[in-house]
Amino acid sequence: MALESPRPFLVPPTTAPTTVARPGAAPVGVPRIPTGVPDFDYLTGGIPTGSVVLLFGAAGAGHQEFALTSAVHLMLRYDEPRLHRFYLGSARGPFVYPDRVVYISTSRSRDQILNEVEGSFEGTYPDVLARHLTFHDLSPAYFADTVVPAAWSSVPKLLLGSADGRKPKEHGPVEALAEAIDEDPGRNLVIVDSLTDLLVRRGVEPSDLLTLVKGLRRRAKEGGGMVYLLLAEGVAPPATEQAIIDSVDGVLHFSWVTNPSRSHRDRSMLIEKFMPVLARLPAEHHGRFVIRVNSTNGLVTTQYERI
Repeated sequence: MALESPRPFLVPPTTAPTTVARPGAAPVGVPRIPTGVPDFDYLTGGIPTGSVVLLFGAAGAGHQEFALTSAVHLMLRYDEPRLHRFYLGSARGPFVYPDRVVYISTSRSRDQILNEVEGSFEGTYPDVLARHLTFHDLSPAYFADTVVPAAWSSVPKLLLGSADGRKPKEHGPVEALAEAIDEDPGRNLVIVDSLTDLLVRRGVEPSDLLTLVKGLRRRAKEGGGMVYLLLAEGVAPPATEQAIIDSVDGVLHFSWVTNPSRSHRDRSMLIEKFMPVLARLPAEHHGRFVIRVNSTNGLVTTQYERI
């Protein structure tokens, strides 16, 4: 349904109001990237390029599944265009697309991530992700000066090393994250997994991490891609959580919900903050998505609930 912008103050009623895009179509003149989650893209018209999005929620509620589903469904555009169009659903665009997926893991290896995807999803999911994946393993920096033996966090090649094989300078995990992001410029889908690890790591100052997120928000606008930051709810103090929320462009909040009439829990997703999205979303859709995660289609929305 069309949504009209409110008239400016003191403009006569006869002045034609400014119209905005219908659900399913990206606003004209604003480049947007789809998420690959059909109903979300239909209602929102996609996410503005250069956005830093916090995927925030309870353990297992769906924030990691959202990031991985989005990555695979977007990369299907290059491998399986017909299947990609299927996952877009009724979302019409026009859209722009990331060139590749840049996955930055603070404590897990590339094989761990791909094995988890292979064990969770069927079909082409793990193959598509592997073909388009640039992976940064920050384990050596993350586990340095901890009780974890060096052999446990070793990687086959020098992390963030130079082309001539020189040993990179020693730095902490926050600095390593900044360098990893800076190493792959361009229009990419960047997944940072995760802020949770950094916030609980000894020696990492929350203020340093907040500064990095604010800087990343500026840098992302130049690249024109999209960044997902993963964060588990309740790990950081409320003031730190709120500061992170305030430092990003958008927040998708994932949670478990219970209903007395049902014997099972549901996962839900709420657009908690996202001015360019919420401002164009009809008021009747300012609610929460009920989501499911299955092995065939990844994360999908099953219904929409007003709250």
